[in-house]
Formats: sequence, C-alpha cells, structure tokens
Amino acid sequence: MTELPEEFERLDGVDTPTVAAVGALSEAMETVIRARGALYEFHQLTGKADNQVAEAVKLLRTAGHDYVADQVEREIAGRNVNDRRWTFQVVEDYERTYYEPFVARYRRVGDQLVDGQRHQQEAEMKQDRATPGEPAHGF
Repeated sequence: MTELPEEFERLDGVDTPTVAAVGALSEAMETVIRARGALYEFHQLTGKADNQVAEAVKLLRTAGHDYVADQVEREIAGRNVNDRRWTFQVVEDYERTYYEPFVARYRRVGDQLVDGQRHQQEAEMKQDRATPGEPAHGF
C-alpha cells in the first residue's frame, strides 16, 4: 500500500464515519460550486441574448421594419427574468443567501471535525487504489 503524505494522514481521533460525513459535505460543496457556475452561465447567456436582441432590433429598423422593431424592443429587450430582477440580481441573491453561507459552514465543519484537513476521503481512496511501483499512482 502506498504511504499517505503527511498532509493527508488521518488526524488522531478522527474516525471513518467522520471522514465519510465530511467527504459527503465536500461532495455537496462541489455540487454547489457547479450550480454556481451554471448560474453564471445562465447570467452570461441571457445577457448575450439581450445584446443580440438589440442587434436584431437595429437590423429590423435598417430593413425598414420599424413597427416590428418597436414591438421586439418594447416586449423583449431589457426584460426582467424574474419579478423585477435581471440575472445579475439573481446571481447576487444566490451568492448572498445560499453560496456564501454554504461555503462558510462547510469550512467551519472541516475546521471543527478534521482540523481543516480537506479531501481526506479522496486521499485514502487514492491510497487504496494505488498500484505499488507505478509512478502514475503515487502521491
């Protein structure tokens, strides 16, 4: 079995159920990070679409379709995605009310239960799966 580097050695008094619980919370944190990324993608794509609508309105006017351009501009350009909210406000709400508290609690749990040691479960999994003598499997 491959030796764990000192930075990944399990701390005294930390049992397997605790490592599993912190690992599960870590996995949840990773999911929240992915959700945050998807939200930023939504924000950017919606903003891009709004800019494309503005360009379409300009082209409609150039083509002599002022009435249609006026309708698109009035009904779609700059439209809220939620009640009185643009996507940047949705992102800010998520950051403030969900993401930041989640990160803070995640860090406190890690500090309280495993003295801030991150990815203990993954390090032990790597140790278990490593093939002795294979350089690509070592730490």
